[in-house]
Amino acid sequence: MAPTLHTVVRRSSLRLRVLAGERGLDREVRWVAVSELEDPTPFLEGGELVLTTGMRMAEGDATPYVARLVGGGAAGLGFGVGIGHDDVPGELVEAAAQAGLPLLEVPRETAFIAIGKVVSELLAAEQYAEISRAFAAQGRLTRAALKPEGTFAVVDRLAREVGGWAALLDEKGRVVHATRGARTEALALEWERLASQGAPASLSLVAPGEHVVVHPLGGPRRLRGYFAVGGGDAFTPIAHTVVNAAASLLTLALEQGRRHVAAERRVRSAVLSLLLAGQTESAVEVLAGLDETLPAGQITVVAAEGEAEVMLDAVPPPVFAAAAGEEVVVLAAEDEADGVARALGRLGPTGVGQPVSPAALVTGLDQANRALAAARRGPVAVVRFADLAGRGLLSLVDAESAATFASALLAPLSGYGSRADLVDSLRAYLAENGHWDAAAQRLGVHRHTLRYRMRRVAELLGRDLDDPSTRAELWIALSVWPRVPVS
Repeated sequence: MAPTLHTVVRRSSLRLRVLAGERGLDREVRWVAVSELEDPTPFLEGGELVLTTGMRMAEGDATPYVARLVGGGAAGLGFGVGIGHDDVPGELVEAAAQAGLPLLEVPRETAFIAIGKVVSELLAAEQYAEISRAFAAQGRLTRAALKPEGTFAVVDRLAREVGGWAALLDEKGRVVHATRGARTEALALEWERLASQGAPASLSLVAPGEHVVVHPLGGPRRLRGYFAVGGGDAFTPIAHTVVNAAASLLTLALEQGRRHVAAERRVRSAVLSLLLAGQTESAVEVLAGLDETLPAGQITVVAAEGEAEVMLDAVPPPVFAAAAGEEVVVLAAEDEADGVARALGRLGPTGVGQPVSPAALVTGLDQANRALAAARRGPVAVVRFADLAGRGLLSLVDAESAATFASALLAPLSGYGSRADLVDSLRAYLAENGHWDAAAQRLGVHRHTLRYRMRRVAELLGRDLDDPSTRAELWIALSVWPRVPVS
């Protein structure tokens, strides 16, 4: 924050006297500009204390001169006496008073450069104080990062440092942690736009009475999330420095945390391999190094397919979960399995085995994988092994593969004179378990006609219809026949 005119006037060594505009002495002085031009405003940026001796000021010039200074954003006017004018012109005093422009009398003994030096020293002192405050804030943020709460403590500390609110979001824009009063709902659309830009970039949002800064978190290869900080006023450069420091600390904490998590997950994958190899005692010892244990009693194996990191994040601790090839495998207690399956089912196809003992995990995983294969075919995302029997044998067979099998097996019949009677006769014959009379009656033909057709079917297919395995294959093919085009 720049020094005010009041601070400059209080410097007794300058012996400045306020002649007009006392109510404006709280204005900030950003620099000192010495000018004898009739219109110095083209060379001003705003916030300057303009110093002049009035060498070119004639009668009637005061009012327009003051108006130009006010329009140019000057903080105030210092008039040096004893050179061009013995006293400050009354016309100038009156014009400044009417415009509310602070007017200071500068005695002959006070050099303009002395005023410039004072303002420069005050600006430097204020900048040093701001930098010191920033360093102190960074120190408090660093100490917060060392607390057990880690990233949450940094977010809480940052909100206090900027006098506003702060929130930590995951890479999907979901709120992980937020301080009181956080306006996270306003970020619902903005974070999507930020994420869609490809390379993560910072974002600033300005609304009436609200200023928000959003920073991405993570390394150059992977976005770990975002954090947002907001307040009622625009952030000062020092506040931005504090926010950037918090972004660095949060990124470092998340990156280190993810590396630690990745290492633990590799250990769990190794534990799963030991369990499936029957080395339960060794697996339990390794798992104890992570302060974790396997579920007591029966274990339900859940297998899911999708992005491993996202799936593993969805499994609530302390449930055991590990990546295994293209899948994520979860070993859950019976009362935890349903909740885990629902969570994973929202992310990808999921299979659930039946409860097994720790010694039978291979069987449990096989069941979960069979259920997962059925879930991949749809229409539901979560399939339980216990439900597969109720779906029938064909539910375990890939529809496309079954159609290909049926087309190849029944092609000689479908191409026989473009007639469907052989297929219908075969279907009836198999449905009646090879009973000629019942099958003929079902078709409405004589049994000798049916016998002829079956001999023709056997010849065309090159199969023995009395062979149970042939009958089973033909029945499966006919079961999917409606999906096979007849040529």
